[in-house]
Amino acid sequence: MGTEPDQPMSTPFAAVRMIDANLNRASEALRTLEDLARFTLQMGDLAAELKRIRHGLTSIAVRVGWDTLRLTAHRDTPGDPGTTQTTEAESRRESLSAIASAASSRAAQALRVLEEAAKLAAPTLAHGIEQHRYRLYDSARSVVLALGTGRARQWSLCVLITEAACTHHSWQRVAELACEGGADCLQLREPDRPDAELLRRAHALVALCREHRSASIINNRPDVALLAGADGVHVGQADLPVPAVRKLAGSSLLVGVSTANIEQAQQAARDGADVCGLGPMFASTTKPKPKLAGIGYLQTYLADPSLSRVPHLAISGITRTNAGLLAEAGCLGIAVCAQVCGSSDPRAAASELRTAMRPAHAAPDAR
Repeated sequence: MGTEPDQPMSTPFAAVRMIDANLNRASEALRTLEDLARFTLQMGDLAAELKRIRHGLTSIAVRVGWDTLRLTAHRDTPGDPGTTQTTEAESRRESLSAIASAASSRAAQALRVLEEAAKLAAPTLAHGIEQHRYRLYDSARSVVLALGTGRARQWSLCVLITEAACTHHSWQRVAELACEGGADCLQLREPDRPDAELLRRAHALVALCREHRSASIINNRPDVALLAGADGVHVGQADLPVPAVRKLAGSSLLVGVSTANIEQAQQAARDGADVCGLGPMFASTTKPKPKLAGIGYLQTYLADPSLSRVPHLAISGITRTNAGLLAEAGCLGIAVCAQVCGSSDPRAAASELRTAMRPAHAAPDAR
């Protein structure tokens, strides 16, 4: 005969401390995820859902008959052998994403223990805990994915390397000179190259970037980026979405996303983009666009609290003359192609662009 929800059986003495520990563990882990969603991601709906899961668990605990006073009375932290058992992995976290992943695992494990324990006292309510666990899986996934790799940094100058734009030097020489001039990121953009040739170039670019301690990004091809050992991949609105790239690359690649308006940027942030491309800022002969986003979009992006954690690169038509306008608006990073690739002195061109951006750089590599 089943037990009705409002008539729970007595919880066995031996299970009380286990229940108390896992109620605490689940609540702490859920609160960690909730605060990450609320304060770091600025995702109110997601924070609210995690809060509902946390409060819902408390409500079920009361209905099961897990008396708070009884649980607390049985608590014996000094006598718990588990308090002295720890691992090196538990004592450090490399990123906020790692914190979220650890909290997600703790919460799921605790809810599973509580679900089993509930079957001893109120089997019909164990299903409710199970449903909360499934809701947790979805919410935790959203938090972990939105936090991205945790390795994103704010680049100052990204040079898009396209051989067709390299009018005075080979693309390899342009890439080398750009790094010497201060480019802290190079992106290989060769959409029409055969795959084998693209991969060869990607390997060469990655090796050069490592030598100069610059980031290496491959345009639109996560497969090539992975094979070449690049730092990341950059995708457009019509390319693979960030969640699809994560299925291929996980945390192995930084993922940049081109955006033309605040809605696209907010979606990129929710998806876990590590960098947002903002543009087009100005008219460009390299990749003409029918409509400019302009500096107004940059300012809107910078004013949005939900995007403050996501580094940006303004792009399109940027020169050493108008780069100052972006810097005055608060821009921290730019991406260029023709200004460096088409210059007879790519080193000087890159250096001049970095100089033009310095008014906005109290700490160029910090975000």
